[in-house]
Amino acid sequence: MTIPILSLVGSEANAPKDLLMEIMREGARKMLVAALEAEVEDFISSCADSRDERGKRLVVRNGHARARDIITPLGPLEVRTPRVHDKRRNEEGKKVSAFSSKILPPYLRKTKSIEDLVPWLYLKGISTSDFPEALQALLGDGVRGFSANTVVRLKQVWEQEFRSWRKESMQGKKFVYLWADGVYFNIRLGEGERQCVLVIVGVREDGTKELVAMEDGVRESRLSWKSLLASLKERGLEAAPEVAVGDGALGFWAALAEEFPQTRIQRCWVHKTANVLNALPKSQQVEAKSELQEIWNSATKADAEKAFAHFEKRYRSRYPKAVDCLAKDRERLLTFYDFPAEHWKHLRTTNPIESTFATVRLRTYRTKGPGNGTAELMMAFKLIQSAARRWRKLSEAVLLKDVIEKVEFVDGIKKAA
Repeated sequence: MTIPILSLVGSEANAPKDLLMEIMREGARKMLVAALEAEVEDFISSCADSRDERGKRLVVRNGHARARDIITPLGPLEVRTPRVHDKRRNEEGKKVSAFSSKILPPYLRKTKSIEDLVPWLYLKGISTSDFPEALQALLGDGVRGFSANTVVRLKQVWEQEFRSWRKESMQGKKFVYLWADGVYFNIRLGEGERQCVLVIVGVREDGTKELVAMEDGVRESRLSWKSLLASLKERGLEAAPEVAVGDGALGFWAALAEEFPQTRIQRCWVHKTANVLNALPKSQQVEAKSELQEIWNSATKADAEKAFAHFEKRYRSRYPKAVDCLAKDRERLLTFYDFPAEHWKHLRTTNPIESTFATVRLRTYRTKGPGNGTAELMMAFKLIQSAARRWRKLSEAVLLKDVIEKVEFVDGIKKAA
């Protein structure tokens, strides 16, 4: 089942052309042509000293190539690129490489933003066969080059990119913090089991976030996580992260203890809150949630301990399961107090993973019956790769240096020497 193309296609398709859009499109075309002409003139000027025995230039203009349409967010732009006649030869008598535009390479037919649009439309539910109609509605008449077969080929390229990314070297990299989570998709694989993707996002020494790993897993088992962490070490990741943030999946923590025993543990408060509330009746959940928030919002660890004790005292007699669920991870829930206060909002949850994969779930939620796990994994990779360009750096990233050097923090404040 796919999301129907909305009112973009229909009666509006026959409406008069948008005059403003036409003006913008023509302006963009003229700017592109001017940029191409300037690029060619600069190249020819740089070769002005290249002349034959009669003093004639070896690099000259040679008209224009045939017109071609470039698909852009403004719609198709028809452009004729200038050509260059280059008669230079090297010492071996072979022709020097001909001029090639960096602005508009010879085989470019669509801008990068349009290629980024395709996986988003796919994830939003547009089926492969509907792409030509959808893009025509979005970008105007004349859009070509996006047949169903073209989209299928593009997906094959994405899969190859994903396979290459999984083999990239980790040599010399240091991730100060890690977020780990198992993301479940609604797609069914085999005997009714949902696909689980193991995801790790890390923070580099300069505060930038990076997708570290993403692999198929088996119910977030220890062996699956151990295999993933071991593969990172095999690819060259030697330095252990200072803190790992995750939910209650015992498989990850067991694997972490084997592969990176020095790394400290911070349990995700969002997952823990949900687990505790599930053990309470609905009538108690609103107030209990507020009291749980008071724990992790406390300014000091001592205040958090008091809020912890208050919660236990209030609910122990009536709802022991809820209290036990909270108490068993008491220390791991308060690890963040030993790190810079500016980083607390990043360390308390696995939000960098959860928020990014919300869009993937919109797609897989509509997928019925058996599916292709590899295709979903590849599409999830393209989504998170696109989202990563908008990830914000860690607040006060300069403090990461202190964390790496094991500087002691008490209630988020650097301890005086």
